[in-house]
Amino acid sequence: MGFQDFLGNQSTVDRLRESVQHQRIPQAIILAGPRGAGKYTLALKFAQLVNCLNPTESNGLPDFCGTCHNCTRIAEAADLDTKLAEAVAARDELRDVDKKETRILLQPHPDVLIVPPDPPQNLIKIGQVRQVTHNAYYRPPAEARRSIFLFTTSAFMKEAANSLLKVLEEPPANTTFILLTENPNDMLPTIRSRAMLFRLGTVPAEMLEQLLIERRPELKAATRALVARMSEGAVGRALGFDVDAYLASRNDALTVLRAALRDPDFSTLFKMTDTYRGGADRSEKTLNLLRATNKLIEDLLMLVAGTPNLIRNQDIVTELTKLADGVSLDWIDNAARALADVEKGMRRNLLRSLSLDSMALSLERA
Repeated sequence: MGFQDFLGNQSTVDRLRESVQHQRIPQAIILAGPRGAGKYTLALKFAQLVNCLNPTESNGLPDFCGTCHNCTRIAEAADLDTKLAEAVAARDELRDVDKKETRILLQPHPDVLIVPPDPPQNLIKIGQVRQVTHNAYYRPPAEARRSIFLFTTSAFMKEAANSLLKVLEEPPANTTFILLTENPNDMLPTIRSRAMLFRLGTVPAEMLEQLLIERRPELKAATRALVARMSEGAVGRALGFDVDAYLASRNDALTVLRAALRDPDFSTLFKMTDTYRGGADRSEKTLNLLRATNKLIEDLLMLVAGTPNLIRNQDIVTELTKLADGVSLDWIDNAARALADVEKGMRRNLLRSLSLDSMALSLERA
């Protein structure tokens, strides 16, 4: 319980805890960091700390007990994806006339309101911000010391962002707004200027490997090392990394690169790309293939640049070294462009298997 199990970014965590210790809690906070860095987890922990009924102490700073009524209620929202799916499913059960007027909001505690992006556009909408405004001004904290309004994304509709700005200009007392973002520059400058920015950086691969030993003991040492490197310093990505799916995508990506760089066995290539025809699940499968191919190309770049220690796919470094033999920087640049073209084509509903074949052939000619 408490902050002891939050991995990395100690200085940022300490700054948040010190704001509670000195009773200088910001009325608006921006938590910025890469996907999977733990922004949502830290925001919930901060909400628990602010409203804990039996606060404790660790490492000389305030901590939350994790067992009081407020702590346990707030912790119920820890699995954001599940809670969001439940809320969307509940809305889908409504009559069409009610469904249009219902916005997605999560409220694990009477004084904690979580605002996720509203499907299908996956944006924060004006109706959600209006509900936040109503609660902030007309529903003072009933069971907690401070009302918390947590926006899980910085992707706002323009009207919604302008509406939120008005609340931030004159925030009610005993209220804190927390905004999560991968890039603060995605937000209106006027919103950024009214909030304190806290950044979450990446966690070293060695630290992630140690975490995986504790949380995913079924992984072998080589697999742990791969997951830690592929997660790019993000704890959430490491814990949820689908090893089997990635290895399957990587195997197909290697087929593409072998056809382009070493073995022009196009019958094997076409047989593989044919499995990407049709079906909604094939779209996600294609995206995974493109991402895996991109990671392999980045590793080839590291080899060409003479920095093999930066390769993510260390378990296949021998094959990557063979593929990199004779590869130029121009080829790597063309390959990256070809991958981007396939992804653009997917948005225009081009036939995926033919797009992949065309990409592989263009790489071979390059």
